[in-house]
Parts: sequence; C-alpha cells; structure tokens
Amino acid sequence: METPEAKTPYSIFQTTTAKMIMVGLLTLILLIPLEFVKNLINERAQRQDEVITEINDKWGQNVFFYGPILKVPYTYFEETVSINEKTKETVKQKTAYTNFAYFFPEELNAATKVSTKVLNRNNYESAVFSSSMKFSGNYIRPDFSSKAIASENIQWDKATILIKTTNLKSIKNEVKIDFGNSQYTFEPVYNSDVKEVTEALETGYIDLTKVLINDNTNFNFDIAYNGSQQIKMVPIGKTTKVTMTSNWESPSFTGNFLPDDKTKKISSEGFSANWKILHINRAFSQQVFDTLPDLSQYAFGVDFVIPVDQYQQNERASKYGFLVIGLTFLIFFLIQSVSKINIHIFQYSMIGLALILFYTLLISITEHSNFTTAYLISAAGIIVMIGLYSVSILRNRKFPLFISAALTALYSFIYVIIQLENYALLVGSIGLFVILGSVMYFSRKIDWSK
Repeated sequence: METPEAKTPYSIFQTTTAKMIMVGLLTLILLIPLEFVKNLINERAQRQDEVITEINDKWGQNVFFYGPILKVPYTYFEETVSINEKTKETVKQKTAYTNFAYFFPEELNAATKVSTKVLNRNNYESAVFSSSMKFSGNYIRPDFSSKAIASENIQWDKATILIKTTNLKSIKNEVKIDFGNSQYTFEPVYNSDVKEVTEALETGYIDLTKVLINDNTNFNFDIAYNGSQQIKMVPIGKTTKVTMTSNWESPSFTGNFLPDDKTKKISSEGFSANWKILHINRAFSQQVFDTLPDLSQYAFGVDFVIPVDQYQQNERASKYGFLVIGLTFLIFFLIQSVSKINIHIFQYSMIGLALILFYTLLISITEHSNFTTAYLISAAGIIVMIGLYSVSILRNRKFPLFISAALTALYSFIYVIIQLENYALLVGSIGLFVILGSVMYFSRKIDWSK
C-alpha cells in the first residue's frame, strides 16, 4: 500500500495579500526614522539662522532709511476756563505748548553703490554688503497755512533735519549735510516716535530765516553703511529718484515699488536699477503735523540674500521620501510576484533603511559642498548599494540592473522637481501619472488570487 505524498502546510503569511500588507506596514513604520531626518534638517536650518544672525549683528544688520525730514517746532495755546469759588468769577488761562511739524523734500535723489560678499562661519554663510549712499535734493519754504498757525508762533530758529534709520552702529563715516550755504552735523537720537524704528539721526538747530532765502534750498549729504541682507528706503520726496548698482548677481527687488524694467539690468557681474516715484504714487502728503507717521509700508529696496538655500532643498527632497520608499518597495514586490522569488521582510527593511540613509548623506555632504554635488554622490551611493544587495536577493543580474535604472530615473525625477518652482506641481503630476500607468501596465498579468 502506497503512502500518500505529504503536502506542504498552507500558511496565510505566504499569500500575496499578506505580503502586501506587511510591506505596506513596513512602509508606514519607516516614516518614523524619515521624520527624524526631517527634524535633523530643521535643526540644522535653525542653527544656520542663528549663525547668520550672529554674523549680521557683528557686521551690520538691515538698512532702513527714512529721511531727510525738515522738523520745525511751533507754539500752540490751549485755553482753560475755571470758576473762582470765593468770588464766583470766571478765570481764563492760556497755556503754551510746543509741537512739531514735519516737511518732506520737494525733490529727493539717491545714488547707492553696494559692494557685497559672502561671510562664512563653519558650514554656514551669510550675504553682507558695504554701501555708499549719496543723497541730494531741495526743500521749499514750509507752509503752515493749512493749520492756521501764525508766523510769530513758528520757532524758525530751532528747526532741525531728522533721519529715521536703523543700523547706526555700522555707519562708517561722520554724517554731515550741506543745507543752503551751511553744513550741519547729524547726531544720534534714540527717543524715536516711530515704533518700528528705534534709532535716528538729527542735526542741531537750524535758523530757517537765514537758510530758506530762495524758493528752493538745496541739500546734499553722504552716508555709508555696513549691512546685510536688505536695503530699503521710503520715497518721501515729492519726486523721488533712486539709482542702485551692485556686484550682487541675484537681487530680489522688494517693497511697495519696483524698479523701471526698461533700465533694470541684471547679469553675472551684478545689477543696476532705477526708481522714479511721484507723490501721487503713495498715500501720504508732503507735510505732517504733531506726530511723524510710520511709513515703512511704502518702503522699497533690494534683498541681498543667497538665492538657493541648501536646507530648503534638503527639506523639499525629504518630503518625497515616502514616495521613494513606496515606489521602490512596489518595484521589488512586482519583481517578486512575477519571478516567484521570495523576498523576506527583513530584506525589505534593509532596503528601506538604505533609502532613508540617502537623506542623512545628502544633508551632511551638502554642508561641505553644494546641493547638486551632494545629491549626485548620495544618490549614486544608495543606487549602487541597493543594486548590489538586490543581486544576492534576486539571484540574477537582469532584475538588479532594472532596479538600478528605475532608482536612477526616480532620483533624477525628484531632483528636477526640486529645482523647479513654478512648474514643480505640473511636472510632478505628469511624472506620477506616467509612473502609475507603468505600474498598471506591468502588473496587469499578475495573478493576485494566490
């Protein structure tokens, strides 16, 4: 009598569905170390911001310029009425107070030359500059008629010229203004009434009865700053003309007004830009009484920032980590299903950890090189590692070559998306459409019932 042939015991863990579930769970588990990598990138980016702040604080910070402003004091009276309790007589008393009127120039011209360079500390860098700013223009005689202030109440001999600014500690020369036929020296003032600007420069007393002889009184002065990242100024002239030249090749024009496109030039050697702003282009008048307003919302200028932030690129790359892991596992799973080669969950884990290692390599190499070089080295290393490992798993050369080619295409696709800004979503969507179509095509003949 023949003994019946022994059957291999059936295990639910050998089914295609069970394997898909385990690979899916492993993919989700690998999101935990991927999140740690993202935290590492954020930590390094935060450290970079701290170092840049420290560098900029020592060299010079952002430059904000709001001036020159003619400041004229005037006397006004308030009348109080009281009743004497004993005599029941009405007593009127006048009290004199001093207030200020602020007058902006009729014409304001500014010619600015900016020389930039990059300062490095350890693996971090910051863009700094030295600027030379030449101002000229003219004032007309202040008009108090809108407030019905009598001429005898105007303190013409106690006028001053005021400049609201920042970064006083990095001004490189003494600031003097030629106004009329005289020269006046600016001194620092720290009791600014503008909330956002806590520093100011102001001259001593100017006797306007001796200076404002003609209809237009000219002025000019120079000021030089060491600064970083940004120069902005407020167009307070009735006509404001600004020219700016620099060796910085990637300026970012910012603020409420953009330069003239016809005269703007940007090249690898630097840029030049011109602005012309009229009083009808901004919503404030040429004279202000009582309190000098904060006009920073009308400022314009240039940002001198390093255009490509390596940590932003690393962060964008890490956001595609789940996609890379998922698609790589899918490729291995399809090969496993087609070739009937069994791939253990441990082997999937090793492949997944190698894919996460890519991002730690990328951030560490980027800090000592540039992003493109770091991406190339990291991607090549991981592709070679997974390709060689898959030779031992799949026991032939055809599938490992296919996997290496697929990973190369995937990393190249992600690199292109990272470099794009305006078309990143479009290219990404088309790429995912192609990938999904390819998966559907190659998986169409797989028997999923086993």
